[in-house]
Amino acid sequence: MMQKIKNIIFDLGGVLVDLNEQSCIEAFEAIHAPTVGDYVRDHRTEDLFWDIEIGNSTTEEFCHEARRISGTTADNERIIWAWNQLLPGIADTKKSRLLELRQRYRLFLLSNTNDMHWRRCEQFFGQDGHRVEDYFERVFLSYKMHLVKPSAEIFRQVISETGITAEETLFIDDSPANCQTACQLGIHTLLNTTADEWLHKI
Repeated sequence: MMQKIKNIIFDLGGVLVDLNEQSCIEAFEAIHAPTVGDYVRDHRTEDLFWDIEIGNSTTEEFCHEARRISGTTADNERIIWAWNQLLPGIADTKKSRLLELRQRYRLFLLSNTNDMHWRRCEQFFGQDGHRVEDYFERVFLSYKMHLVKPSAEIFRQVISETGITAEETLFIDDSPANCQTACQLGIHTLLNTTADEWLHKI
């Protein structure tokens, strides 16, 4: 299969970026907003988390809603800090591997994310003098596209805008539902069940 692959589409959280849910929950508790931390604990994506992921609300609105549902008096900076504790960083081994793969494949990023998390990830990718553009030809983010995986439309838009062929593309994600949709469109998939699995399978 890999001999046919010319393009690789990476997910962000759980594939490239390590996740630390407990740290995020504890951070919300520290700013007296445990109600918001419950969303992380229970993997809930409705309400305020859904709105920022699909781009229907701003950072300001997210912070206002976090204060409303939790009663915290924390300012926007502290709320954003707590939310970003979900993302502790990107391992150097992953960034190095991406740079290597970029020499052989067209690399893309497709993520369900929000502007707060993406700004943090830009800092991760920007370390050691690199830029996001050094790793990926194009970046597709749900909050900018107003589409989220596993919708087939978000994959179709990536294919349309990049000109890639589904049969020559590998999609790496940690969600079975997202991989299933990609597979139905003819895209090869790799379900990343552990944080570093893709490193050993490509």
